Amino acid sequence: MNFVKFLGGAAIALAAIQLIPYGRDHKNPPVTGEPKWDSPRTVELFDRACKNCHSNNTIWPWYSSYAPVSWLTQLDVTIGRKKFNVSEWGRKEKNEGDKAASEVREGKMPMFFYLPAHPEAKLSEGEKQELVKGLVATFGEKKSREKE
Repeated sequence: MNFVKFLGGAAIALAAIQLIPYGRDHKNPPVTGEPKWDSPRTVELFDRACKNCHSNNTIWPWYSSYAPVSWLTQLDVTIGRKKFNVSEWGRKEKNEGDKAASEVREGKMPMFFYLPAHPEAKLSEGEKQELVKGLVATFGEKKSREKE
């Protein structure tokens, strides 16, 4: 009986949070600038593994319209675009393109929780090496103090 009440309460809560609009405005901002990519292959790999969070060309999956997943998806895209956005290249705010290669090399990007829902973003070791090389050629690379 308590389990049924719990399920009923959870269903009501889940329905109620759908009224919160955050995370459902899936209008991508306009592209205002793009980097000079080193090769079409780098663009291809970037598009597969990175563009949904690091460009204004996000493809919003169906589940990104339902809370609470919509909130998390919107937050990830907002943070990703703020740190590194290839669709607003040349903006005055810092664009951390020089960190992109090391993030991929160290396995920090794409983020582990992104991959189950986006299997196309899982790159082979060879593809990772290609992407790292292309990102370095396109954006340069910030060296850490310990490595210098």
